[in-house]
Order: sequence, then C-alpha cells, then structure tokens
Amino acid sequence: MTKEKIRGYTRRITMANKTQMITILYEMVLDYICEAEDSLELQDEKGFTNSLSRATSCIDELIHSLNIKYELGKNLLALYLFEKKQIIKASARISSEELIHVKKTFERLHEAYLQLETKNNEEALMMNVPKVYAGLTYGKGRLEESIAENFMSRGYMA
Repeated sequence: MTKEKIRGYTRRITMANKTQMITILYEMVLDYICEAEDSLELQDEKGFTNSLSRATSCIDELIHSLNIKYELGKNLLALYLFEKKQIIKASARISSEELIHVKKTFERLHEAYLQLETKNNEEALMMNVPKVYAGLTYGKGRLEESIAENFMSRGYMA
C-alpha cells in the first residue's frame, strides 16, 4: 500500500465512529487483496503472501470487534472465519482463485456498512486528535492538507 493511501486511512480512522471503522477495515481488506492479485501478476510470491497476511490481520480486527452475544455477531464470525480460511488457502497455493469469493463477500459487506453509516450519527471514537483541513493551495493546483490545533497536548492530561 502506498504511503499516501496509508496516510488517507490514518486520517479517516482518527475521525471515524464505530460503523465507519468497520467500513474502513472492509476497504483495507479489499485493497490488500487487490494488492496481492497485482503481486501475483508480477510473479512476486513474497508480495502476494505479505498482502494476504495483512488482509488476514484486518479480518482478525473485524473478528475482535464482534459481539457474539447476538445472532448477527455469530453469523459474521462464521463468515469472517470462512473467508480467512479462503485467504490462507490462496496464500498456500499461491493462487487467486479463492480470492474471488472473498472479494465478493467483502464488497457486499462494504456496501451494507456504507448504508449503515448514513444512519449512524455517533461521534468519532478518537477524541484528542488534531483537526485536518484540506484545500487548494495558491498557484500549485493540487490538494494540500494542514493540521490545526496544538497537538503537543495529545494523550493523558494531568
């Protein structure tokens, strides 16, 4: 994943509520799978397995976020575990066949959570983070970001 994409995810995570965090994790799984497929086309087996390992790490985060007291949580757990097994099979076989089903599943989950985001008005999970302002700079014609606020006071306050 490029540094710019990582920066974008980092910024979104700092401003995300619970539902948006899940959506971001779905996007990360999909990005890592696409990255793995690109690596496979370039015959980069190490890149393929590394990308799939990162995708499984994101799925692990999704698993840890579940509340299995409810039926939906149990169903999602079974789905996540199945898809994680598919990724492990793909990694072991150095094949992208199993990834087709994984991508379809996470694309559908992503679409569902995008709809849920519109109904969730909770505040961001992270509170003591600097605000980021984005806009066009004079004469350069490209998007620039600047961080406002004093972020030296981040963390615990005594």
